[in-house]
Amino acid sequence: MKKLFLLSIAVLGFAFTSNAQDIANNAIGLRLGDSDGLGAEVSYQKALGDNNRLELDLGWRNSNSYDAVKLTGLYQWVFPLDGAFNWYVGAGGGLASFSGKKGLDGESETSLFAAGDIGIEYGFDIPLLLALDFRPELGFGDFSDDLDFDIAFSIRYQF
Repeated sequence: MKKLFLLSIAVLGFAFTSNAQDIANNAIGLRLGDSDGLGAEVSYQKALGDNNRLELDLGWRNSNSYDAVKLTGLYQWVFPLDGAFNWYVGAGGGLASFSGKKGLDGESETSLFAAGDIGIEYGFDIPLLLALDFRPELGFGDFSDDLDFDIAFSIRYQF
């Protein structure tokens, strides 16, 4: 019985260590989203462990109606799927600043928001990472006081 227990522990330990994936220490690139997320964002990821990381995104928009800048921070957990495919889930929030133009009488506002994140990524043998994610954001402010859904495609250089 003791040998069977030790063998079971060894097999489980091997299974958990063999499922560990390699995520890059750093990745930088672009996150190209829809209009609910302000469009294009500069994106940076920093590994915090074997299967978790911090993602920081800086987005901006200069439109006919308003100018906006948004900083997002997310803590993500990364899980292997198959080969170089991973999926991830995360939570975080950020700060946004809006400045109105036509029809908004030049009003400005800074607001906070909470965000979630779920996505899938593929890391190539070269230092290229492609990802597709879905990010719901709940805004707290007069300009952005609702639930927005942002879907984005990301391309990043890993180093």
